[in-house]
Amino acid sequence: MAPKLTEKEKNQQIKKEALISAGLYIAFFIWWYFTGYGIAEKGAPETYTYVLGLPMWFFLSCIVGYVLFSIATIFVVKKFFKNFDLGEEEKEQVE
Repeated sequence: MAPKLTEKEKNQQIKKEALISAGLYIAFFIWWYFTGYGIAEKGAPETYTYVLGLPMWFFLSCIVGYVLFSIATIFVVKKFFKNFDLGEEEKEQVE
C-alpha cells in the first residue's frame, strides 16, 4: 500500500523526482554528445578503433551509454522515488 502524504509532501516529492529525471537526461545527453563527437576519430574508417565491429565512438555513445544510464535509472528509481497516490484524498462523509 502506498504511504499517505500531505499535499505539500506530494508536491515536494514530485519536484524532486522531476529534477532527478531531468538531471539523468542531461547527464545522458552530455555522455552521448562527448563520446559521440568528442572522441570521434578523424580520417579514414580504416584508422578507427573498433569494439565488437563498431567504431569506438559509436560503441561508447550508443551501447555503453544506454546500458549505463538504464542501470542508473533503475538505481535512482529504487533509491529516490516513492510510490504514492496522486489522487485527491476522499473525505469521509458522516451521515
